[in-house]
Amino acid sequence: MNDIILLKIGEIILKGLNRRSFEQKLLNNIRRRLSKLGKYRVYLMQSTVYVEGEDGADMDAAFEALQKVFGIVSMSRAAACEKDKDAIVALAKEYVREDMQRVKSFKVESKRSDKAFPMTSVELSQYVGGELSDAFPDVEVDVHNPELTVHVEVRDLAAYVHGAPIPGAGGMPVGSNGVAVTLLSGGIDSPVSTYMIAKRGVRLIPIHFFSFPYTSQQAKDKVVELARLLTPYCGRMRMEVVPFTHIQEEIRAKCPEEYFTLIMRRFMMRIAERIAKDNGAKAIVTGENLGQVASQTMEAMASTQAVTDLPVLQPLIGMDKGEIVAMARKIGTFDTSILPYEDCCTVFTPRHPRTHPTIAEVEQAESALDIQALVDEAMQGLERIAIEHE
Repeated sequence: MNDIILLKIGEIILKGLNRRSFEQKLLNNIRRRLSKLGKYRVYLMQSTVYVEGEDGADMDAAFEALQKVFGIVSMSRAAACEKDKDAIVALAKEYVREDMQRVKSFKVESKRSDKAFPMTSVELSQYVGGELSDAFPDVEVDVHNPELTVHVEVRDLAAYVHGAPIPGAGGMPVGSNGVAVTLLSGGIDSPVSTYMIAKRGVRLIPIHFFSFPYTSQQAKDKVVELARLLTPYCGRMRMEVVPFTHIQEEIRAKCPEEYFTLIMRRFMMRIAERIAKDNGAKAIVTGENLGQVASQTMEAMASTQAVTDLPVLQPLIGMDKGEIVAMARKIGTFDTSILPYEDCCTVFTPRHPRTHPTIAEVEQAESALDIQALVDEAMQGLERIAIEHE
């Protein structure tokens, strides 16, 4: 029996003249994800990607891995046969035997993409359903609420039988919508915001601000692990680790306490913009959430973003904390995010932070600093860490 994986694409079909480039990006991402699991033949026909294993390739591992590839809306394990009604029946009896033995009702749904096939979709469903009913007399036909739906598809190259498809990761293929930098801390929010922008087809460069010795090596390792947990969705990445200690010490020594956090975040945006432009990135991604903390009021965010000309993407801006936590659990980052290792955002936290500043007030508060020299120093000390999916 020819085991195959069928992947249905989503938004890509709406891309008009650009559709081919999106499809090619998806195929490349699929092949890259499968490259360490064995040899596979991957090809696209009629808005469906076909994945066939070669030389004993692990189809179970491939199916699991492909559930985290953006650009796929649904996926099925299937078996193929020649486009003949009796061959389809024989395959269906074999392929769904175990499923039919554990359910009490079923139906058959057919799709005939190859219009040269002599039966209509309805006729094929009735024929295969009748044969399965005879083969499994204890299972009733129920076309309204069946426990099992057997899917039959007649396509250009072959006929396919499969069970109910499962949802794919959705979104757009990573890399199809450009490059952005993402501010990645050790908290719950920033890994989720990174995931959500990757889902829109953006290749991401994580930036982490590290304030040793105020933050520990364990805190840095935690963020590296968060980035690694994101690679099944985002693909391989290169993290830029920014030495941030001197900047924070200068802010503490020379600036009013109530502005510490705002000035710190303005430095983050300046450095992120420099890294973005050095790498051809066109936006900055943050995990900010309106009203969640003092630095995330509208006025505070306006003062933070005033130092960059790049778009600042904030996918979590309207979510509540429960929704963000649920997403973190879903993508597998939550348990690492709550490990008790603090990052630079908790260093020198003001007792009474300014929540509704004007930009002019913040500019005045940071005027005692040699901003350009501090940014240049941080850029010279960048550490780059390759993040690969295991």
